[in-house]
Amino acid sequence: DVERSRGLGDVYKRQVLYVTALGVAVGVRDAGHIGLESLVSLLPEAMRLKVEMLIHLLVALFGGIMAWSGWMWTKLKWDELDPMLGMPVGVDYLSLVIAGGLIVLFSIEHFVALLRGESVEPAWY
Repeated sequence: DVERSRGLGDVYKRQVLYVTALGVAVGVRDAGHIGLESLVSLLPEAMRLKVEMLIHLLVALFGGIMAWSGWMWTKLKWDELDPMLGMPVGVDYLSLVIAGGLIVLFSIEHFVALLRGESVEPAWY
């Protein structure tokens, strides 16, 4: 029974990893990331647009690094099995790959919307 509860703890840990990583990606999609919005809004329109584009490019870069490093860790840990679940430990790091890829895509969406003079509608409203 103790062994089973340890195994369930590992399952819950993986759920927390995936929900957190996907929550970060959704935060980027809904522009919930830290973007110094109050300072950017004080800038002249032309400067504001450039700064917002830079922010989305930097967030995309972060997402790309996150996805790449997550993939490296996934490959590194794939042959190592979790003793409780019998699953590859690399599964834990796949959440970084998925979320990082989504961050890149959502940042591109924001960047394109800025170029078109449009806004991205939040997914949760």
